[in-house]
Amino acid sequence: MRRSRGFAAALALSLAGTGAGAVLGLVPQAAAITPPVAFTADALSTWQPNGVVWALAEAGGTVFVGGTFSAVRPPDGSGGAEQSAVNFAALDAATGAPTSCHLSFTVGAGTATVRALTLSPDKQTLYAGGYFGAVNGTPVSSLAAIDVATCTVKTGFRPAFAATVRALAVTGDTVYAGGDFLTVAGQPRQRFAAVDATDGALRPFTADADEPGRAVEVTPDGEHVVLGGDFFTVNGTNTHALAVVDATSGALTKTYAGFIETNSVVKDIATDATGFYTANEGTGGGVFDGRIALNLSDFNQRWRDTCLGATQAVLPYLNVLYSASHAHDCSSVGEYPDGQRHHLLAQPTTSVGKLGWAPDTNDGIGEGIGPRVMTVGSKGGVQYLWVGGEFTTVNGSAQQSLTRFASTGDTGAPTVPVATAASFRPGEAQVRWRTSLDLDDSALTYRIYRNGSGTPIATVAADSLFFKRPQASWTDTTVAAGQSYTYRVTATDAAGNTSALSATASVTVPTSVDAYPDRVRADGAQLFWRYDDASLPNVADSSASGNQNGVHLNAPALRQTPGAVSGASTAIGFNGTDTRVYGDQRQTIGGSYTIETWFRTNTTRGGKLFGFGNNQVRGSSQYDKHIYMTNDGRLVYGVYTGATRTITTSASYNDNQWHHVVATQGPGGMVLYVDGAQKGTLAVTTHENYAGYWHAGGDSLGAWPNPPTSEFWAGQLDETAVYPSVLSAAQVQNHYALATAPADSVVQVQAAEDTYANAGAPEGNYGGSSSLAVRGTSLYTSYLRFNLPAAPAGTVLKSASLSVKTSTMSGAGTADTVSVVPVTGAWTEAGTTYNNRPATGAVALGSFAGVPDGSAVHTTGLDTAALAGALGTSYGLALTSPGTDALWLWSSEAAANEGTPQLTLTFGAP
Repeated sequence: MRRSRGFAAALALSLAGTGAGAVLGLVPQAAAITPPVAFTADALSTWQPNGVVWALAEAGGTVFVGGTFSAVRPPDGSGGAEQSAVNFAALDAATGAPTSCHLSFTVGAGTATVRALTLSPDKQTLYAGGYFGAVNGTPVSSLAAIDVATCTVKTGFRPAFAATVRALAVTGDTVYAGGDFLTVAGQPRQRFAAVDATDGALRPFTADADEPGRAVEVTPDGEHVVLGGDFFTVNGTNTHALAVVDATSGALTKTYAGFIETNSVVKDIATDATGFYTANEGTGGGVFDGRIALNLSDFNQRWRDTCLGATQAVLPYLNVLYSASHAHDCSSVGEYPDGQRHHLLAQPTTSVGKLGWAPDTNDGIGEGIGPRVMTVGSKGGVQYLWVGGEFTTVNGSAQQSLTRFASTGDTGAPTVPVATAASFRPGEAQVRWRTSLDLDDSALTYRIYRNGSGTPIATVAADSLFFKRPQASWTDTTVAAGQSYTYRVTATDAAGNTSALSATASVTVPTSVDAYPDRVRADGAQLFWRYDDASLPNVADSSASGNQNGVHLNAPALRQTPGAVSGASTAIGFNGTDTRVYGDQRQTIGGSYTIETWFRTNTTRGGKLFGFGNNQVRGSSQYDKHIYMTNDGRLVYGVYTGATRTITTSASYNDNQWHHVVATQGPGGMVLYVDGAQKGTLAVTTHENYAGYWHAGGDSLGAWPNPPTSEFWAGQLDETAVYPSVLSAAQVQNHYALATAPADSVVQVQAAEDTYANAGAPEGNYGGSSSLAVRGTSLYTSYLRFNLPAAPAGTVLKSASLSVKTSTMSGAGTADTVSVVPVTGAWTEAGTTYNNRPATGAVALGSFAGVPDGSAVHTTGLDTAALAGALGTSYGLALTSPGTDALWLWSSEAAANEGTPQLTLTFGAP
C-alpha cells in the first residue's frame, strides 16, 4: 500500500490480544485537545519535497517518504540548502529534517515513482512498491526490500513485477501487492499477488482482478486480505471495488457486487481491532466519495459516510478515523452543504459525525487532490501524524507535499468572538456571540468582561465545529434600568490558549419594557434577527433561545436608519446583486411555522426577501417556505409540495415605505398577511421536507411563478423572525401595531470639556491631561461639561446616567463615596485652576459608593428632573469626594476612555 502498515498492524494486534483499554494507555492522550482527538491542528516545521508524496511509513522514529520528486528542501523561511532525494526521503519524526538514509529510486525509461511503503511486523524491513528499475543502482523490478538498520537494498529479495505496484501489506512471511501488473516473475497474476517476504518468490495466492488494484490490507488475525481498487470482478466473480479473500489461496470470502457505485473506486483501506475502513473516490454524478466502516466479524457495513469530495486515505488511531480528502459537501450526513473544500477530517470509528479537528491544505499541484496519504510516527514519547500529498499550503502557509501534527504542544488560539449586546426590559441585558473556531478544540470556554473590568463577570462553556458555530449567550441580571454597560468576550481552549478580547459591545438598559422585541420573544420566536449589528460577519439572534445566528455574505449594508420599529433599532441593506444573510444552523422545519419580516424597497427587479434553502453560500437546489417580490412589487408566499403552491398579493409594495409581511402554514393551511391585514389563504398544509438554512436578501427561485429578474433583493429588511408555530391574526396585528407605536430612544453624549482642579498646584491647569482626579483632602475636583440635546418631539427624559472609566494607574479606585453635583459657576477647560475653580451645588444628583481598583467603566444614575430642566443647554457636572483616597479617571482626551465621560439619556412617551 502507499503507507506504513507496521504501526497500524501492531496496534491492531495489540488490541486483539489485550483489549482496547490497555492499548489506549500506552500512548498518552493530549489532554489539551478535545477528546477523542489525539493531535493538534498546528502544523510543525517539516522538510518538503518538490513533487508529490504518495507513500509514508514509520520505524524507530524515522518516517520514510515515497513519491514522485527529485529533492527535498527546508521549510519555507528557515534557510538551508536543498538536498537531492530521488523519489524517496527519510526524515526524523520529531524534527522533520532528513536523516542519513538516502535511497534513489530510478527507471531506465519513463518516470520512476514510489507509490507504496510498508514495514515488516518487526520493523526491520521496509518494502517499497511503485514503478522503478533500480534502487541506488541495484536492479529491482517495481518492488524492493530495504534493510532499515543499514538503509541498503536486500539483494536476496528479487520479485519481478511487470508494471506499477500501488499498494502493499505484509505479514511475517508474505508481502501482498496490488497495482497495474498482469504478471509476476513471468506467471499470470492480475493486479493482486503475494510473494515470500524473504526472497520474493511468488506465492500460490491468486486474486485476479479485471481493473487496477489500489489498496491491500491484511486482517489482524492474518487469515484474510481485503482488496480495493477499480475492479468489477475478482477471480471472475462480480465484486466492485472491494473484496475479501483468503490470505493463503486468494479465494473469495466476501464479495460486494452493487455495494459501491459503479463510477466510484476504493483508494485506500485500513484496519483496527474491530473493523476495516475504505477511502473512496468517484467520477461524475451520483458518485460515492466518502468512507465506509465494516466489521471484521462478518465483513458487513457498520456505517457509511456519504460526504462528497474524493477520499484518498484513511487512518484509524485511538478510536478516531482520520481521513484525507477534499470533502466539499457533507449535507447528506447532516453536516455542511456544498461549498468550501476541507482536506483533513476526523470522526469516531463508530459513527459518521465529524470531530473538532480540521487543519487544512489546498488542492495543490498534479491532479489537484490535496493530501493523499497519512501515517503515525513516534519519538521521545510524542506521537506525530504525518500527511503527504500534492498540496502547497497547510493552514494557509506555504508548505509543499508533506506536513505533520503532534500529540502535544497545542498553540493555536480560538478565533476572536464577535459579540453584541441587547436589552429589552429593565434588569436584563443579553450578551451574544458567534461561537469561535478552534481547529483542534470543539469545547471552548468563554469569559465575559463588563465595563472594562479585568475580572470576568461570567464564564460560559459552548461547543462549536468548523461547520457548526451556533450563537452562545449569557444574560446579565444585575444591570440597572437606564444605565449603559459595555461587554467584551474571550474564548479559551483546553490548553489555555486564549483569543484576544472581542470588540466592545455596548447596551443601555431601558427603563420600561421595549414592547416590540419583547412581544416577538414572548410569542415564541426561535430566530429573531434585528440587524443592529455594527460589524461583519455575524447577525445576532435576539430570540430567547438565542442560538440561530446568521452570517453576512458579501457585506450587506449595516445599521441602516430609520429602522422599521421606532427607536434605536436599525435595519440591514441588500444590493440586489450578491449580498444576503444565511443561517448558521442547519435544521428541518415542522408542519407549523411562521415567518415574519419588515421590508422597504423601490426595486423594479424583484427578488427573494426571506426563505428556506438547502445551501448556505451557494444557491440552493431545494428551496421553498419563502417570500419573494415580483418585478412590479407584488409579494408571493410559496411552498413546494411536488408542485409550487403560492399566494400572491394584488397590491404592490415597492413604494420605498416600511411594510410588515407575515406568512404562516399549519393544519389550517397557508395564510399571508401584509401590514397586519390578511391578503390571501390557500388550503395547503404540507411543504418540502429537507434540512437547510434560512436566508434573507436572496436565494434560488428557479421557475417559480412570476419569477423576478433578480433572485437577490435590493432594499432593506428589519425585525426578521421565525416561529415554530402559527401566529394568530390577532398576534400579527399586534406586532404591526407595536412597531408603529412610539418607542424609547437612547442618546449618548460625550463630555465636550473636562478638567480637574489640584490644591497642590493652585495655578495649574489640567485641561489637556488624559486624566481626571477626585479627592477631598488635599482637594481634587473634576469638572465635566455636556452639550445636552433637546427632547425629541412628543417625548420626555425618562432616565439619565453618567459613565466614567478608572485609569490603569495602580490604586486608581477609591474606597470613598464620589458625588456627582451640578456646577453653578462659570468655567472653561483651558482656564480652570484650583484658584479660580467654579462653585458647585450642594445637592448630589447621583453618587458612586466607592470604586474598585482596576481600569473599568462605572455608571451611576442621575436625578432625572434636574437634567430634564437643563435639556438643550450646556450643562456642567462636578465629581467631589470627602475623603483622602483619590479616584483617577480617564479624561475625554485619553485614548483608552471607551467614550467616557459620557451621559446616557433615555427619552420616551410622557
